Amino acid sequence: MRATLMYKAGDVRVENIADATLQDPTDALIRITRACICGSDLWPYKLKQPDGKGQGMGHEAIGVVEAIGRNVRTVKVGDVVVMPFAYSDGRCDFCHEGLHTACVHGGFFGIGGEAGGAQAEALRIPQADGTLYALPVGEDDALMPSLLTLSDVMGTGHHAAVVARVRKGKTAAVIGDGAVGLCGVIAAKRLGAEQIILLGRHPDRIALAKQFGATDIVSERDEAAVERVRELTGGFGVHSVLECVGTGQAMATSMGIARAGGAIGRVGVPHYESIAQAQPMFYRNIIVGGGPAPVRAYIEELLPDVLEGRIQPGLVFDRTVDLDGVPDGYRAMDARESIKVMVKP
Repeated sequence: MRATLMYKAGDVRVENIADATLQDPTDALIRITRACICGSDLWPYKLKQPDGKGQGMGHEAIGVVEAIGRNVRTVKVGDVVVMPFAYSDGRCDFCHEGLHTACVHGGFFGIGGEAGGAQAEALRIPQADGTLYALPVGEDDALMPSLLTLSDVMGTGHHAAVVARVRKGKTAAVIGDGAVGLCGVIAAKRLGAEQIILLGRHPDRIALAKQFGATDIVSERDEAAVERVRELTGGFGVHSVLECVGTGQAMATSMGIARAGGAIGRVGVPHYESIAQAQPMFYRNIIVGGGPAPVRAYIEELLPDVLEGRIQPGLVFDRTVDLDGVPDGYRAMDARESIKVMVKP
């Protein structure tokens, strides 16, 4: 089968590899019908050091079940399923608490994970019962772009909003105008935020953010951004900050714009060693939380809004490629020519 491999920074190839097969009785095998490139894939695209072998890429997918292990009960051959970026058994204490990304038998797909990559023709799914979610649609349904976001970016934006305690009638700011940040705008709107400030600089993304419900745009950075957000909020800052970037600068801005008693939900993979603002965090009673989003826990809640058209997170996809086009898809996203690239193997 054909799959996407990354060998080093900037070196993405589509090659023939051994066919995916069942290995454990709890496995399923899916034929990938939709996948995509994530903003987090751009970190190794910029930084990965060569190690003499290619790493399977991709952690978001929709597929059709082709085979199941003898212990699989919740999906069957022929089901159209969404595959979250982490696999989980659905049975452990953490899964029951809604934190599937901490599953004691779980792990992650794609680079840095234990399982293979989804930018491929097929993929083995460990712990299929707790991981896959069967969708009530055909494999070419018109809603596929929005359904695909439930594998990561919509659930991740929602997680940022939940952790940041977005509430009806309150204020929220979203740092980052990538696909996760844009889905964070959807999530904040869906949870009832009255004022939603997007911190972003790209006209196409700003236009989409406004369509999703952003009420204000701040394109300044650093202290200028903090001052502008405070101007927009009567000098106090926002109740909720959705940090969707993962840089030290983004976290410093988050601390500067959160009002006393506010909360920061961070879902950008952190590329900093520590949060340096311990004193202001303490004296202003600011809550900081977040991490890898347990998107499997959110699918059931978000799916009806997608199916009924109340939210359209699939609009973050502005380019579609086949497997041969994946390397150029990475280039386009890295160059900010595309918000998010969908892959149709």
